[in-house]
Amino acid sequence: MKSKSCLAAGMLSAAALAMPAQAKVIDQRDIGFTVAHSAQVAASPEDVWKMLRTPDKWWSKDHSWSGDAANFWLDSQAGGCFCEKLPPAKPGGAPGSVQHARILFAKPDELMRLSGAFGPLQGEAVVGTLTIQIKPTPTGSAIRFDYTVGGYMRFKVADVAPGVDRVLGEQLVGLAKALGGSLPVARGETDGAAKEAPPKDEQGLDAAVADLVKDEPKETPESD
Repeated sequence: MKSKSCLAAGMLSAAALAMPAQAKVIDQRDIGFTVAHSAQVAASPEDVWKMLRTPDKWWSKDHSWSGDAANFWLDSQAGGCFCEKLPPAKPGGAPGSVQHARILFAKPDELMRLSGAFGPLQGEAVVGTLTIQIKPTPTGSAIRFDYTVGGYMRFKVADVAPGVDRVLGEQLVGLAKALGGSLPVARGETDGAAKEAPPKDEQGLDAAVADLVKDEPKETPESD
């Protein structure tokens, strides 16, 4: 994020990224869009939560303003900041800081919701809401990112939504990698979009997580 134009170019580039098992722009309209990404990891929900709280270990430095992921920090309480320190521009100068998002909802080991317009969206009159959901699976945890953006922006939605989708997916790839890597998923008919509500007895999770664990991870053959 060394400059708004630089990040915008990066977001809209066609460079291939290693995407999570499921990824999609699940809704797109003139006033905004929603993207969703999900992956499964061989880590407990508790370990996923701990990693979420240390974005310096998994959020890409390529999508920072300082160029150094070590400058990220997150206060995982409601009202807390997902922020970045900016080193002084010159020796003896005053340091700066950036608020990428603030915490709206924090339920350890289950759900974190943040409000923030990331990257070049920060300069627009939009609201962005990132919901990160965690669900236990027989092999570890399923993780889902849903990012909803709405409001006035000087970008065309059709142009910016795919770029935001790729960048958000890159962050989930980084999170999964920090937790040991994504598990291979047996793909069925589901495409990663929310299609049905969860059972009524499934408390504390949004409807968007309903399809998160439909596909069980495949057994990975052991190498000889």
